[in-house]
Amino acid sequence: MSPTAAVRVRDLGFAYPDGRVALRGVDLEVGVGERIALLGPNGAGKTTLTLQLNGVLSPTAGHVEIGGTRVERGTLREARRRVGIVFQDPDDQLFMPTVAQDVAFGPANFGATGDELRARVSDALAAVGMGEHAERSPSHLSGGQRRRVALATVLACRPDVLVLDEPSANLDPVARRELAEVLLGLDTTLMLVTHDLPYAAQLCDRAVIIDDGRLVADGPVLELLADAELLGRHRLELPWGFEVPRG
Repeated sequence: MSPTAAVRVRDLGFAYPDGRVALRGVDLEVGVGERIALLGPNGAGKTTLTLQLNGVLSPTAGHVEIGGTRVERGTLREARRRVGIVFQDPDDQLFMPTVAQDVAFGPANFGATGDELRARVSDALAAVGMGEHAERSPSHLSGGQRRRVALATVLACRPDVLVLDEPSANLDPVARRELAEVLLGLDTTLMLVTHDLPYAAQLCDRAVIIDDGRLVADGPVLELLADAELLGRHRLELPWGFEVPRG
């Protein structure tokens, strides 16, 4: 067990109020600076797992640690600063009149003011290539631009762990490539929830497969994607014509 792990999940279980069990004894460790893809069929528990990382959901068994600190009632504020989640739909995160105000909202709530707040907004927008759009309304941006602004709203909080839920969904090929270039330029720990297996291969070195609430595979992303039998057992499939790069 690494003392420098960014994320540790130990024997994690979770059941929804209706009794549906979404996670069953999940153990996972993610190193600082690591890029890991969370793969699995619909309903496998991937998003439920990520929502445990900053206390949006609380486990019914086991626990989560972020940078060695257990996520619990007394540490929720710090956990939410250290783990930034970019949701699948950017409109879930964009609600202010301008792009700059949206990006400022998070760090302001964590106590940033004045020059520090302005610097955070400027740096985050520059990181995603959206600085020139600071005073525009998010509703006037393209889907790819909104996705990048949603990412900036999280980057402005300077998280230690960045979680992205289906970041390539509904993007055209150019916007998909542009977002990948942004993500590849970041040096934060990255957890990527996706059904887009080529995107996982492009952005991550490691992957885990989650199915029926259990972690069923963990290894180098290209090795997992080359195992057609493994993918088939868990309703995963590479797109037609895509060949796994050989190391």
